[in-house]
Amino acid sequence: MNKINFLKESLKSLKTSGTLFPSSRFLASKILKGIDFNTAKLIVEFGPGNGVITKEILKQLTPDAKLISFEINDKFYNTLLNINDPRLIVSNQSADRVLEVIKDHGFEAVDYIVSSLPLTNIPKPITKSILKNSYKSLKSKGYFFQYQYSLTYYATLKDTFKGNVNLGFEPLNIPPAFIYTCQKD
Repeated sequence: MNKINFLKESLKSLKTSGTLFPSSRFLASKILKGIDFNTAKLIVEFGPGNGVITKEILKQLTPDAKLISFEINDKFYNTLLNINDPRLIVSNQSADRVLEVIKDHGFEAVDYIVSSLPLTNIPKPITKSILKNSYKSLKSKGYFFQYQYSLTYYATLKDTFKGNVNLGFEPLNIPPAFIYTCQKD
């Protein structure tokens, strides 16, 4: 999906896409530098959109690892299905179902979660469920990466991850983004 089609689809579904522009390579790079691809067996991605970060994860993922991407927008979901990589599993379900989806694919825990979800646009009960289930699904010392365009969810993430949250910033993205790096335990 090119940038014009991404913009068109984002305008139609701004509430769930949360942005009009795909993630920059600078944002993707900054988020993914926190992942040890040599040891990761399962990475989960929430809200991959047109797959900019998805493709970067797949470039670095080992041959025996898996990536499960959750995308509820049908057009973006269908775009992701065109990525021909056996390590990629695309789920057209809400991210709050992460626990059951990983179990359905034979996994007990997730090494890393990369989230592009617009948490401020999602109803609070669903966001609470997504964060609670994300925490539960992570292995001990697992990481949850979330980027947002504001600091609105900083306190909530600190509460969910018991204070284990570091805040970063990527100015070379439209719009500039805050990156939350959260660790379980």
